[in-house]
Amino acid sequence: MAEETERPNERKVREGLVVSAGMDKTAVVAVVDRKRHPRYNKTVQRTTKLFVHDEANDLNVGDRVRVVETRPLSKNKRWRLVDVLERAR
Repeated sequence: MAEETERPNERKVREGLVVSAGMDKTAVVAVVDRKRHPRYNKTVQRTTKLFVHDEANDLNVGDRVRVVETRPLSKNKRWRLVDVLERAR
């Protein structure tokens, strides 16, 4: 395949906050999703924890990051770090 083939589906991209960075080359990122309740129309917050591969091991708790979906890297890791949007103070 000499020519560049385009992916059929776009990979999911999420932004979130690092809540744990104690593991080696892995960080836990909390992603907040806001949805309207179907019946009561109140905005409900749902938090999902994603295990993210951090090759350089440079993330700290409180960093705001962008992650992208990838192939399974371990039992729980399915996300990869794209960039750090904001460092923790």
